[in-house]
Amino acid sequence: MLQWSLEPGDCALKAKILIIDDDKTLLSFLSEFLNDKYDVVTANSGPEALRKAYSEQPRIVILDVMMPGMDGWEVVARLRELSTIPIILLTGKTAEADKLRGFSMGIDDYVTKPFSFAELSARIAAVLNRAQRRTGSLENVILIENLIIDLNRREVRLENELLNLTPTEFRLLEILARKHGKAVSEEELTKMIWGQYRSEDSTVLRRYIWSLRNKIEKDPANPTWIVNVRGYGYMLE
Repeated sequence: MLQWSLEPGDCALKAKILIIDDDKTLLSFLSEFLNDKYDVVTANSGPEALRKAYSEQPRIVILDVMMPGMDGWEVVARLRELSTIPIILLTGKTAEADKLRGFSMGIDDYVTKPFSFAELSARIAAVLNRAQRRTGSLENVILIENLIIDLNRREVRLENELLNLTPTEFRLLEILARKHGKAVSEEELTKMIWGQYRSEDSTVLRRYIWSLRNKIEKDPANPTWIVNVRGYGYMLE
């Protein structure tokens, strides 16, 4: 699992940022402008962006939507399956539906082209500061018997043992925990995890349920925490 967590005391100054855009001229100018404040890493394509996200572990990603091959939407989806790293989208799309799509997928800010470099720099600082405040704020914890879900630290402990969950598994458990004792449909779970604009069939959700059960259940084949509600969905008992 990729952590990408902001440690207490970190700040935006010289934080490592990853900028992805297929416009190499824009990347060059933007990198030069931001280099005084940030440690800038760049990528020209979606696959290269994912490779550098793994290798460089930046504090924040600034991502162009319209790229050939793997576009920005797919990069966001892939990153969100692995990490809660802050993401700012850069795009010429100004329609409200596109903005809603981005926020439903878990982005942190949305900047439309053309934009000023100074404004983007200010937005980067604001997003990093919000992430820092979340890290240092009072604990927000869901406690169900001996299961502890720390929403600020993004940690789950069962019988005082720290569970190594992916961001998607954590989000799935969080949704079920917030509705503890109530059945949640597969459709609702899918929409809340991946957003209404990304189509995921029930097989994908069931794979994550199985993966989460393998980490939380003593006997995943006979679950006592995450139980099936026949013909409907799942419930955290």
